[in-house]
Amino acid sequence: MPSVPLALPIAAAAPGAGPPVLDEPGAWQEFSRAVPGSEGRWESYIAIEGMYCAACTLTIEQAIGALPGVDSVQVNGTAATARVVWSPQRSRPSDWWRALERAGYRGLPAGDELQAQPRQRERRRLLWRWLVAGFCMMQVMMYAVPAYIAQPGEITPDIQALLRWASWMLTVPVLLFSCQTFFASAWRDLRHRRIGMDVPVALGILIAFGASSAATVDPGGPLGSEVWYDSVTMFVFFLLSGRLLEQRLRDRTAGALEALMRRLPASVERRRADGSFERVAVRRLQPGDVVRVLPGEAFPADGTVLAGDSRVDEALLTGESEPLPRRAGDTVIAGSHNLSAALLVDVERVGEDTRYAGIVALMERASVDKPRLARLADRIAAPFLLAVLAAAAAAAAAWWPSGPGHALGIAVAVLIVTCPCALSLATPAATLAAAGALARRGILVRRLEALEDAAAIDTVVFDKTGTLTRDRMSVTGVRTRAGFPAGEALQAASALASQSLHPASRALVAAGGPGPWQASEVQEVAGQGLQGWVSAGEGQPPQRLRLGSAALCGAPDSRSAVAEAHLADEHGWLATFSLDESLRDDAVPAVDRLLRRGLGVQLLSGDRNRAVQRLARRAGIEWSRGRQSPEDKLEHVRSQQTRGRRVAMVGDGLNDGPVLARADVSFAMGQGAPLARSRSDFVVLGGQLDAVPAVLAIAHRTRRIVRQNLAWAAGYNAVCVPLALAGWMPPWLAGLGMAASSLLVVANAARLSRPERPMQSPAPAPSP
Repeated sequence: MPSVPLALPIAAAAPGAGPPVLDEPGAWQEFSRAVPGSEGRWESYIAIEGMYCAACTLTIEQAIGALPGVDSVQVNGTAATARVVWSPQRSRPSDWWRALERAGYRGLPAGDELQAQPRQRERRRLLWRWLVAGFCMMQVMMYAVPAYIAQPGEITPDIQALLRWASWMLTVPVLLFSCQTFFASAWRDLRHRRIGMDVPVALGILIAFGASSAATVDPGGPLGSEVWYDSVTMFVFFLLSGRLLEQRLRDRTAGALEALMRRLPASVERRRADGSFERVAVRRLQPGDVVRVLPGEAFPADGTVLAGDSRVDEALLTGESEPLPRRAGDTVIAGSHNLSAALLVDVERVGEDTRYAGIVALMERASVDKPRLARLADRIAAPFLLAVLAAAAAAAAAWWPSGPGHALGIAVAVLIVTCPCALSLATPAATLAAAGALARRGILVRRLEALEDAAAIDTVVFDKTGTLTRDRMSVTGVRTRAGFPAGEALQAASALASQSLHPASRALVAAGGPGPWQASEVQEVAGQGLQGWVSAGEGQPPQRLRLGSAALCGAPDSRSAVAEAHLADEHGWLATFSLDESLRDDAVPAVDRLLRRGLGVQLLSGDRNRAVQRLARRAGIEWSRGRQSPEDKLEHVRSQQTRGRRVAMVGDGLNDGPVLARADVSFAMGQGAPLARSRSDFVVLGGQLDAVPAVLAIAHRTRRIVRQNLAWAAGYNAVCVPLALAGWMPPWLAGLGMAASSLLVVANAARLSRPERPMQSPAPAPSP
């Protein structure tokens, strides 16, 4: 699976060491998985080095997307990762690597621990470039101060020449070392006939340094009146400062995503046949192996504890904040951490079959998803940069009669101040920070666009059973047809119910216990129950039974206020089971938070009206409706949307799949049916209901911060560009403004990681 650290064969596939190694199925399958529901297609995740701007995103998508066998490419510039959907029969991963290298980038398998090494090296290089630029800037500023404060004639020409040459010598290391990133990126863009964000930056630096060098060599020439060594060094220092802090803030906001996708260990102790232990790579584990997980290690697979008594941290996987006790007989999940004592674990599921693998798949898809505003920013980046170059050329031409030196200074200021870094970061920085904050709470974002949609929600619709109520129900009474024993009724119902995840089914299975009854050809009737063939044991003829609602089983309506499940055969009603359905502890606080936000809260259920209304009153929900089939739920949500409402649906069952897909925003509880999770926008791993108001709250904060970022980026350009064109903004101030604007956008997005402030009382909730 993609998150498992890769072995030496992949290490050999680093750039320059033979990319064809990646074409071996055993190699590319380590960072790929089959696309669900699409035979013969795979999705692979790769990390990309050398991305610095929004224009890079489109370049990479075009470079890989043009290859035969590649169906689609999604690149997230903020996370520097790409998702490639492809066909192994028509394409090879080594082709992607070569296409990236031709475009001027480098690739690594995502999830590979080797991926972190180049990033760490680049981080260290960036730090050294920043230190060199800072040291040289301080010295150059010291030499520039006399020129700013001296009166005309106070500095003799020879001293002025000495100060200029000293500044020139200190600026050269900045150009050759600190600016290497800007020049390399700009040259790569120009070589491939495209305009990236580093092109105007590099052009501005070179023009300023070239004009200053000409003035130093020939003080009496047309450019000899002014030098900008202080502006060059200061601009480079400010720009590197912004990128360094931006990189650290970005790493912090995406930390939860990275932490979740890299929780599996590289190796684990596996028990040999003689009882001794050997350390093996995690990918070599098979179901049936017995492993020993030491304190501080992560569990490599799903399994059952055979021996030991410890506590386990499942916070990032389930949202459970407190460590959970685990002893013999308890289950453990891959990716959770063993905290206090060694545990002996029987491996049951490995690789893509684990719950962890499904969570990672959702996270990886979300990490390459781009909201609508981010895609718009990517599209306008290249035309905007062309307009920047045209504006700089026009400014130089307009000011040239006043002096070549002054005209070039204005052109440099325009090139620098108009770089659209802040615009390209405005949306992805905020949405990625929000996704990271939710991941730390055990909430997975399957679609980043859902954060934009969630901010507009005004109505929340809950399913009842398993969502507002506990998923553990109990059988409190049994009524049967005359002559049919209650015990046999429970055992027959238990056999059918064992094929379902519904809470009522689990309650019947627990009450019926083990027995000779067996079920076959069981089918689920959406929103109604189950039907199938059930026999009382070997040699006994099977009979067709139905289990579920009164309508499905032809049972009389008892008008009971408690939940009931019914059993029927070909002749009609057989038994009725009374079920105790208790409200979840967090249901009332969650509903209260939604109501305080001014949202309409509704309850839909396939249960009887009286039972639904009774539970709705206990939860504080005024509007509820029972006896709702999946079609009825779908029609209700559709009618709400027709009336202009924006609807969020919260459910967990198989019959919730259609309505979850129809709603504007959907939530699936982590313990629910796989279909519900596959149709939802948010998956709540721990099933906690307070996740719903939490997501809506952070969606509002995200929308507010995105708007602030866009307003700042637009306002910054609206104010600074005219100042630069008018000659009122020197190049050093333009560099400071550009770096500060990008940093402000990322720092503003990082605020999403903080807990939200207490809510104020809002307007009344809309009525249904």
